[in-house]
Amino acid sequence: MGKKYYVIWVGRKTGIFTSWEECKLHIEGYNNARYKSFSSLSEAELAYGGKTLSKTLTSSSFIKNSLSVDAACSGNPGVMEYQGVNTETKEVWFHQKYELGTNNIGEFLALVHGLAELKKRNLTIPIYTDSKTAISWIKQKTCKTKLEQSPKTQILFEIVRRAEKWLKTNDFNTTILKWETKEWGEIPADFGRK
Repeated sequence: MGKKYYVIWVGRKTGIFTSWEECKLHIEGYNNARYKSFSSLSEAELAYGGKTLSKTLTSSSFIKNSLSVDAACSGNPGVMEYQGVNTETKEVWFHQKYELGTNNIGEFLALVHGLAELKKRNLTIPIYTDSKTAISWIKQKTCKTKLEQSPKTQILFEIVRRAEKWLKTNDFNTTILKWETKEWGEIPADFGRK
């Protein structure tokens, strides 16, 4: 079976896409979505009105109906907090703060908290993060921090272990997407302290 190209004429985002997973994000649950798959790029471009794939993809934007998560740390390690917000409305869905942690731990916990929150709310929207490290740790279902465990970090490490256990004992098919800061600016969950 050869590569397929997906054209979306009406959806959350329009254009030519190279994977069904990405296409599905822009049409699933969208009223009157119009899309079709093609077996060649030239067919897809013709169907989309002669626009090339590169032009289509560079004009892409983020999915508004999504959850954005981010973390901040005063010092590294230092006072760490994370939050999840509705990408479109900026409404805070959750916020946590710990006396001692790292930015990477915060990003990891924010993603796990986001996954659990979406499951609790029975939502199938994607989650954005600007952390490649956190995405990697989620895939491995393990927080690979180098922060030393101590009496000051005991509570944080209990939360980390709970998060790892949640990942290993819960099924989820939420799409985790990398927030493109250069294209879209700071992630909506950003704490604005740069």
